[in-house]
Parts: sequence; structure tokens; C-alpha cells
Amino acid sequence: MTGRTPRLSRLRRVVPEGRGGRPADARAARPEQARGGKPRRRGAQPKVVALGGGMGLSASLAALRRITGDLTAVVTVADDGGSSGRLRDELGVLPPGDLRKALAALCGDDDWGQTWARVIQHRFQSQGDLHEHAVGNLLIVALWEQLGDHVQALDLVGKLLGAHGRVLPMSAVPLELQALVRGHDPDRPDEVDTVRGQATVALTPGEVQSVHLVPNDPPAVPEAVDAVLDADWVVLGPGSWFSSVIPHLLVPDLLDALVETKARRVLSLNLAPQPGETEGFSPQRHLEVLGRHAPKLALDVVLADEAAVPDRDSLTDAAKRFGAAVELAPVARTDGTPRHDPELLAAAYDRIFRMHGRIGPWR
Repeated sequence: MTGRTPRLSRLRRVVPEGRGGRPADARAARPEQARGGKPRRRGAQPKVVALGGGMGLSASLAALRRITGDLTAVVTVADDGGSSGRLRDELGVLPPGDLRKALAALCGDDDWGQTWARVIQHRFQSQGDLHEHAVGNLLIVALWEQLGDHVQALDLVGKLLGAHGRVLPMSAVPLELQALVRGHDPDRPDEVDTVRGQATVALTPGEVQSVHLVPNDPPAVPEAVDAVLDADWVVLGPGSWFSSVIPHLLVPDLLDALVETKARRVLSLNLAPQPGETEGFSPQRHLEVLGRHAPKLALDVVLADEAAVPDRDSLTDAAKRFGAAVELAPVARTDGTPRHDPELLAAAYDRIFRMHGRIGPWR
């Protein structure tokens, strides 16, 4: 881990009763094991899979790469705005933007990593067709066309960047996000309309009722499913709730893997509601809408910033429905913006991984 030492001691724990009346973290007593019941070598790093998209996933990856070298990002592919949307429309490819951001977040803190992170995030400024295109988007799409394989191309970009982990798309086909929104038209506040496109959903006025994908039964990338099934921990969130977090639960094979995996699952909540998409949402309401979209999903831990939880009892009750304990920790930057501090978030994840069902240090 680089930089200052994470402040582990400030993590606060709220443990509800889980399903069947037992404590939600009762599994903490079971011996340290790898998937399939085989003992895990003492000192081995945890296999972690993080799901999401955009800046929320980037924040999680920037933290997780500090505490494990066995990290896989599974990224949503429903983006239809900006450079990604233009490439998607013109070339019929997966939108590369969220994949690029995940790769940048996995770059190291040395000169090589930070230089490449800046290069792939660089956007051209011009009066022509290249205006606002990101270098990394063009590189990823070029390799897709050269190699004809999404996963192989992303692995090659990761190798070039020296990325501290692997990046995978959640599906190999471009997806359209659609939302049912009440009051999308201010003149008809009680009517429900269909809003199409991730970029539009993320900023929609009105109240999002639910989201779905088109096609509604998209295939999952097999490597993403395998990663979830083979993980020790799966991290979902933070990020735009309806447009980056929940879409993973709408890919049937990926949802099945999330339900069936022997990995422990941690849900990382946002620091503040997102204007438009989750305007006025409490932390517990984020959990409620997640449960409506994936009623079979169980969680082990819900992580939240202690300053962003005004009603801890209500959040504890909402987490209990998933069988989860609540962990409260200071994970926000100190500049007043609703952004996660990578080192504080790393400290919270590290503490969770150590305290919930594992014996001894991972490394």
C-alpha cells in the first residue's frame, strides 16, 4: 500500500440478526477456506471481484488495488453518451468508456502507472470529429477490431498499463438501459414514462421506479461469471445506483453467479444521493430498490460512511433483510465533495476482509 497508513481503528460495526435469527456475521467462526472447501494458504491475498461502472467503480478499484493483487473489475456496458456513445453508434462496439475508467483506476502510483492513466484518460480538443474522444477509448476499440476478442484486448491493454488487476465487461453485447420513471414530465407528476439510455436515466427528473435492459436476457461474459464464482469477496457499488450498480443484477447468468457464489458480498453505499437518479434517497432506500430488482440476492456486509447515515437503526433493519451486518467508517474525502478517499476506503475494505470470516492476515 502506498501513501499514509490507513486509519483502520475508526471502523464502527452494527451487527443485526441475520436470517433464521442468527447474527449476520455468524459465518465468521468457520475456518479459513478457499472456494470448494480447500484450505487457503495462510498469507494468500483475497480474490476480489468489484462490479459497477463509472466513477463509483473507479473509486472502489483505486482502494482495492491497495490491499490485494488478485482483483477483477466487472463493468457495465450500457453507456450511450459522449465518446463511448459515438463509437458505439458508429462502429457497433461495446461502449469502452467505463472499461477505460476502470483500467485507469487500476494503474499504479509510480511514474509508469500515472503516466498511462493520464494518457488513456486524455481527451482531444478540436473542431473536428476527434473532439472529446478519449485516447483510451480509441485504443480499446482498435484492439477489439484487431483481435476480435473483448477479453483478450482488455487484458492486453491492462498489461501495457501495468494495471493492478483485470477488467472485464459484464456482457459481450451493447446494452440499452431503460427506466420506468414517475413524474418524468413535471406537468404529469403521477404518470409513469419509459426513459431510454443510461445517460438520460442518470439525470432524469422524476422518481425512477425500476430499470431493465434491452435485450432483456443478455449473455454474460463467461470470464466474469467464473470470476464471481471463484472469488473470496464480491464488492458491489458505490456508483450511480440505477445506471451502474443495478444493471449487473439484470444479466441472468451474472445474477445467478452472485446468488450462488461462496464468496462473501459487500455492498458499498454512496456518500450522497445523485441528483436526478436517486434524488432524496436515504441509505436504506438504496437497499430497498436493490432488493426489488434482485430479491434472491444475499449480502454479508453493507459499508457506509458514518456521516452519511442519519438513521442507523433504519439502515440496520434494511441490511437485515439481506442477512447483512452494517459497517460504518469514515471513507469520504475531507474536501467536502461526495467522493471516496482511496486510502480510507481501502482501510475499510481491509478491515472488513479481515474481520468477517477470515483467520489471520491476507498478506
